[in-house]
Amino acid sequence: MSTKKRYKESDWGDWKWQIRNTINDIETFEDVTGIKFAAEEKDELSETLNKFPLAITPYYLSLIEVNDFRNDPVFKQSFPDVKELCVEPYEMKDPLSEDEDSPVAGITHRYPDRVLFHISNVCSMYCRHCTRKRKVGDVDYIPNKDTLLEGIAYIKEHPQVRDVLLSGGDPLMLDDDYLDWVLTQIREIPHVEVIRIGSRMPVVLPYRITDNLVNVLKKHHPVWLNTHFNHPREFTNASKEAISKLANAGVPVGNQSVLLSGVNDCPKIMKKLMHLLVKNRVRPYYLYQCDLSEGLTHFRTPVGKGIEIMESLIGHTSGFSVPTYVIDAPGGGGKIPAMPNYIISWSTNKVVLRNYEGVITTYKEPDSYEPIFCNRKCDECVLPLKLDEGQEFEAIGVNKLLSDYDDTISLVPEDNERHLLRESY
Repeated sequence: MSTKKRYKESDWGDWKWQIRNTINDIETFEDVTGIKFAAEEKDELSETLNKFPLAITPYYLSLIEVNDFRNDPVFKQSFPDVKELCVEPYEMKDPLSEDEDSPVAGITHRYPDRVLFHISNVCSMYCRHCTRKRKVGDVDYIPNKDTLLEGIAYIKEHPQVRDVLLSGGDPLMLDDDYLDWVLTQIREIPHVEVIRIGSRMPVVLPYRITDNLVNVLKKHHPVWLNTHFNHPREFTNASKEAISKLANAGVPVGNQSVLLSGVNDCPKIMKKLMHLLVKNRVRPYYLYQCDLSEGLTHFRTPVGKGIEIMESLIGHTSGFSVPTYVIDAPGGGGKIPAMPNYIISWSTNKVVLRNYEGVITTYKEPDSYEPIFCNRKCDECVLPLKLDEGQEFEAIGVNKLLSDYDDTISLVPEDNERHLLRESY
């Protein structure tokens, strides 16, 4: 399609211009795309928007195949569907109990050594399958600086937190200076080892990945970024360039896909997606089973479909191209891996396994295994429990003379008479 041609070329690559021109209503969508909806359908869609808003960046809108929009994966992820008003009894506003696991505003502390920090509540696009439909775009949930400082204080007070995931909304909706301030505050906390950012910008608005943003991220390493490609059609020259900027700046990029009915619930689609990810230096991280959020019934697949897709990947492509298929347990149980069964049987000295081809084989267990007794008193442990980071050994011998970091210019044998004589002066 040619939505891009409707705008000035100089504006198109400006991410703030894209935000200002986000499509928020059906009439503008029709005007830009040329797609027309019948009056009855427009009434139904308007009813949907009263509950779940519409927001599509011009960039992402331009990826819709207008001649077959009903089947288009970009359209399905971004445009409202009256099926979203079908809320089943088992669906929830907060299916993952993030609010219940929130000790202070903006912080979700579910896992022992890491926290989720909500630093923004707006996105450049409103994904129709969003698990946080209850919050995204709601002005009552937008965190201010005082709220962020409260979250930062919580992290400071909990030394077990070594990993902070910045989420939202989309953290990259913040201006560079403000994001720099947040990252600086967190990086100054001694026990925080890793900062992660969850953002869909490389997919829905890749122009946000500017040189200045990348320079900000580089200041606070180690910084990781997880994004959210769901379909091969989301890969464009612009998205590839955005990923390349991040990777070249030393930001490891991972991907978290959601399994969506009618979008990517096909082994061939998913394998192609994984190959495009690794080709562009993005590590497939998770494949999510669609959550039990309100209005997502039409997107959900049986878990068996996810298992089928994993069967098509494991052994059939490189191991680093295979994500972990997880179900984020309702009620706050966290991510539970759901994988094909490769252990067929197990006895005291043998494990019977099958491989991706269906070949059945055995692995011989050791006949004698004596585990080392542990009394849980780590301070008294005599095991090689050396958990400190390793140190490079200093160079010795001729290698010492060749090294650039040692000032030694000669090696003198022990008890050298000339040197012993010097000591007597």
